[in-house]
Amino acid sequence: MAVEVKLEAFEGPLDLLLHLIDKNKIDIYDIPISLITSQYMDYINGMRDSDPDNISEFLVMAATLLDIKCRMLLPREVNEEGEEEDPRSELVRQLLEYKIYKYMSQELKFMEKDAGRSLFKENTMPEELLSYEEPVDYDELLKGISLQDLEKIFKETMKRQEDRKDPIRSKFGKIEKEEVSLEKRTGELLEYAAERDKFSFNDLMEMFKGKLQMVVTFLAVLELVRSNNWKAVQEEDGGEIMIWT
Repeated sequence: MAVEVKLEAFEGPLDLLLHLIDKNKIDIYDIPISLITSQYMDYINGMRDSDPDNISEFLVMAATLLDIKCRMLLPREVNEEGEEEDPRSELVRQLLEYKIYKYMSQELKFMEKDAGRSLFKENTMPEELLSYEEPVDYDELLKGISLQDLEKIFKETMKRQEDRKDPIRSKFGKIEKEEVSLEKRTGELLEYAAERDKFSFNDLMEMFKGKLQMVVTFLAVLELVRSNNWKAVQEEDGGEIMIWT
């Protein structure tokens, strides 16, 4: 049975297959592969004079359909779970994905058209109205609420605040960021070295207490040695590291 269709009506082979499925009122999960392949090949035969670039995708799908048709005639393969595999499953998955994307693109086109017909009026309300806040009527707000009710609400609120606290972390002290600049520390070390002919690395580390202070000092010393501003020598293993400029 020949199918009269035009190439420009379809964006690709999946679009054509969806058309054939809808036209024949076929369940997409149970495609009669022989019927669809026959109709698809009728369409391909009508494309012989088409541009090779346009027909290539359709030829690939034609080969896929013929492969599925052949596999349908053979005993079903069994997967690792012991279930028979349907040769059409991958094609069904592709068709479902394409159908979703196609409908989504159509929906976006409709939204774009609707947006083109929308007009927005600039805000012309006076500043006084924009900044206006309706006053709170506390008498109306507290109407019917007694002092006992307010005390109960207050206690419940405080309890919720206490429940949110981490019983362990809440006992930690306040952690403050210690600002240490590598550039500033390098300047301080250069000033220190300018007043001395020679000094030890331990002397420098004793000047600055705290882990972060010591790390920045160590990095500054490495940079000064690397740039040949300072020289450092350890005369024996475990001995003092002496530095001079």
